[in-house]
Amino acid sequence: MDIVEKIKSKTARVGIIGLGYVGLPLVIEFCKAGFHVTGFDIDKDKVDLLREGNSYIKHIDSSLIAQSLGLFEPTTDFSRLREMDCIIICVPTPLDKYREPDLSYVFNTTKSIAKYLRRGQLIILESTTYPGTTDEDMRSILEGPGLRAGEDFYLAYSPEREDPNNKDFSTSTIPKVVGGYTMECLKAANALYSKVVERTVPVSSTRVAEAAKLLENIYRAVNIALVNELKMLFERMDIDVWEVIEAAKTKPFGFQAFYPGPGLGGHCIPIDPFYLTWKAREHDFATRFIELAGEINTAMPYYIIEKVAWVLNKYKKSLNGSRVLVLGIAYKKDVDDQRESPSLRLIQLLRNRGAEVMYSDPYVPICKGHRHYPDIDMESVELTEDVLKEAGLVLLSTDHSAFDYGFIERHSQCILDTRDAFNRHGIRSEKIYKA
Repeated sequence: MDIVEKIKSKTARVGIIGLGYVGLPLVIEFCKAGFHVTGFDIDKDKVDLLREGNSYIKHIDSSLIAQSLGLFEPTTDFSRLREMDCIIICVPTPLDKYREPDLSYVFNTTKSIAKYLRRGQLIILESTTYPGTTDEDMRSILEGPGLRAGEDFYLAYSPEREDPNNKDFSTSTIPKVVGGYTMECLKAANALYSKVVERTVPVSSTRVAEAAKLLENIYRAVNIALVNELKMLFERMDIDVWEVIEAAKTKPFGFQAFYPGPGLGGHCIPIDPFYLTWKAREHDFATRFIELAGEINTAMPYYIIEKVAWVLNKYKKSLNGSRVLVLGIAYKKDVDDQRESPSLRLIQLLRNRGAEVMYSDPYVPICKGHRHYPDIDMESVELTEDVLKEAGLVLLSTDHSAFDYGFIERHSQCILDTRDAFNRHGIRSEKIYKA
């Protein structure tokens, strides 16, 4: 029986490598569809939690894991990759300290697969990367043992499009772009995803699929940079950028609202554009829009710190020695994901300027273990009246719905709001400043 027939009959065994924000939702969808799924991860603690039916991701309910356990088996034993018919790679693709692509997770995972690769297997990469990763870099590793892509095994790329805690779209309802190394590879990958998503979008190659994911995130990064720059300009002109955006978005065509903030966060927008910038150098091409957007967005935390110092100065206080309470350390509203969160950079910069920093986040009780911020080891403080009163300034970085904005305003000395959250909650006060 060939791979497509195995997929159609749901006898194909699916292996998913990386059980995080991308891999775990895929596990759930494949189990819902009736596939036997083996989840691979190097983190034994995560695997143990999953075996007990528990989720370690806030927006993924433990009941979904428990319901999947009849068909789902998490493991740290990568030798079991030989048992899989379809293998999907969902591992991180960060930047290194020089802001260049770090594909060590992808390549090390691919080497593990190559050790156990057998004829007829389907290998799919979902991690965001530059065009050429799948059909050049991964293929050369996988073909090392002597098997050939498109002949002996199937190779494809299908970018993840997860948006954690999005109430309107889920893994199954977001259209899935799929590109294969050959048409037969595309046919196999498309058959697999068609079992778990409502709509697939087949494209002509893995490179087109890789480039499509980069375009999606570059589009957002450039437009966020635009509104961040306009925010700083309009502030000098005494114009409220938030009101400007609300007015502009009433146009029913030709405009999409993007919003300013204290910096970019998450595993996509702050990182992915630089994958294309790096690859473009091979072709003697300067990606000026991407690089300019990166400069603006990277500079936003520094702008926020200067604004903090300005507000404290109005109260005849110095940033050096002041106690600053940061509200929200997750990169996004109502999630527990801290990856690339601008709050981490803000805390580091505040400490560098001599401030005493606390944070409060209902979704993140402990903050530590970040590769670029090894010195940040903190616990969330409870938002009590005393904690708010003792803070020289409250800095709202992430606008979680769980915050009691009225309570915060009543008991704070002064507030710097980077998300226009207090205004959106109908709270206006002379002690609230916008950034």
